[in-house]
Amino acid sequence: MEWTGARYADTPTIEEQIRIDAPPETVWGLVGDITLMPGTSKELRSVEWAQGWTGPEVGARFVGHNAHKDLGEWSTTSTIVEYEAPRTLAWAVGEPEDPSATWRFTLEPEDGATVLRQWMRLGPGRSGLSYAIDLMPDKEQKIVFVRMRELEAGIRDTLAAIRDRAEAAAKESV
Repeated sequence: MEWTGARYADTPTIEEQIRIDAPPETVWGLVGDITLMPGTSKELRSVEWAQGWTGPEVGARFVGHNAHKDLGEWSTTSTIVEYEAPRTLAWAVGEPEDPSATWRFTLEPEDGATVLRQWMRLGPGRSGLSYAIDLMPDKEQKIVFVRMRELEAGIRDTLAAIRDRAEAAAKESV
């Protein structure tokens, strides 16, 4: 994907997909509960359900704890905005009406396997990236470009980790 010239207000997006040699039920078991995501991402360290929530459903809130070598450590509260087992899980980071980012997994059966897609949109609400842009407005396009490249690589790593876990689980169940 190309983000040269993209600005934060453009709400740039990323979408990657991977084919997994495991049935959708196995893959869903790994992506349908966000608390299982730590370990598939270089930035996401831990997740816990916000007070009053114990599992995924539209409106459920969770707190994610993240770390990045250049950005430090931070926590965000997210709200599940789409949940259709075993096909779709999406959440908005921050306020659902004005999120700093939106993330989505979708699963599609394909000849006994699963195509797993991960999509994300940056903005439109403010995020940690907004503060860097505020400090260096003349470098906004470069800041957005670099962060989108990092997120794209992170999504590829996450999809590969889920594939590896799902395919191992599918082999064990045979």
